[in-house]
This record gives sequence, structure tokens and C-alpha cells, in this order.
Amino acid sequence: MDLRESYLAMIKAMPGGWGAMCGALAMTRDAVENRIYERKGQSVLVETALAMQSFSSTTLFAESVAVASGGTFVKLPDDLSGGNDILMQKFQQLYAELGRFSQDFAAATEDDIIDKTERRMLEADGARLHKVMAELMALSFRIYCPNGGVEVEVNP
Repeated sequence: MDLRESYLAMIKAMPGGWGAMCGALAMTRDAVENRIYERKGQSVLVETALAMQSFSSTTLFAESVAVASGGTFVKLPDDLSGGNDILMQKFQQLYAELGRFSQDFAAATEDDIIDKTERRMLEADGARLHKVMAELMALSFRIYCPNGGVEVEVNP
């Protein structure tokens, strides 16, 4: 999803759609559209995109920035009191994603050629696997490392 798609998806995700988003941003629909579609030399400021993300209760802007940067956005839960249960759920999700990738890989290579459609499917599978693995690692470190996994440098 590119940035423009994320803006439009955040508007769609917000209860009340365009009208509610424009009201929350204190802008007219024309003003919002001009920024989204980069008309008249305007563009969406990062602060505006973050506000849209907050109003829509999504992480779509963060996800699109991560993808544009060649990465994956990882949203972690605020409540980690379930420790091992949370990790076990992530492991189950990882196994499910690996199973999907394995099935799709077998189907894609059945004719010894991976075409464009199959490649996109496998890349999407890989991105989901990568995201779940990143979440699993980050959660593990937050739960089991001192200081929530944040490395603190101590000067002797």
C-alpha cells in the first residue's frame, strides 16, 4: 500500500468517512483532497497523516512508510501480562504462515516456473512471515529482557 492508498484507507476506516475525517482535521473536503492528490503544490504533512492514523484507529500510515522504506511495521500489544500465552499465539501464527508459504511454494513450482502472479503471492507470503517473526522477536525481548528489551549502555 502506498502513501496515498493509506490516506484513503484511513478515511474509509474512520466512522463517518470523509465528512468525519475532514471535520476532525478542521479542513474542507477540497483541502484534504488537494493534499492527498497533491494538487496546487500541496501534500499531506507527516503530522496530518499521523492525526489521520490516530482518528481512524489504524496503523495504515506507519505500515505504508515501513513498506516504502523496505521494511515491515510491527505493532506490539500494550499489555504483556499474558507473557507466554502471547508468545505461544505468535508461534502458532508463525507456523500457520509457514504452512501457507509452503503450500503456495509447492503450487508455484509444480511446473518448474514461478510466474509474475506466483512471485507476488510468494513475496506477500514472505512479508507476512517476516512480520510475524519480527513481532515474535520483539515480544520475546520485551517480555524476557531486562528493561523491556531496551539496551542500556552503562559507562564504567
